[in-house]
Amino acid sequence: MTELKTWVRDNSTLVYFLIAQALAIGAAGASVLAYMVKLETRVSIMETRGASYTVERLAKIDDRITILQQQTEANTQRLDRIIDVMTKKLNINP
Repeated sequence: MTELKTWVRDNSTLVYFLIAQALAIGAAGASVLAYMVKLETRVSIMETRGASYTVERLAKIDDRITILQQQTEANTQRLDRIIDVMTKKLNINP
C-alpha cells in the first residue's frame, strides 16, 4: 500500500491527467447521449405533428393549383375570343 501511495505521489501529474481525461470522456458521452435523446424527441414530434401539417399544406397547394388552372382556362378563352374578333375584322376589311 505504501508503494502505491509513493507511486501516486511521484506520478501525481499523470494521475490528475487520467482523472481529468476520464471526466472529459464521461462529459462528452453524456453530451452526445443528451443530444441524441433531444434529436429523437424532435423526430418523434415531427412525425406526429408533421403528418397533419404536411397534409394541410399539400391541400392548400392543390387548391392554389386548381385556382390557377381555372384562371388559365378563363384567360385562354378570352384570348381565343380576342383572336377570333381580330381575325374576323382582318377578313372583313382586306
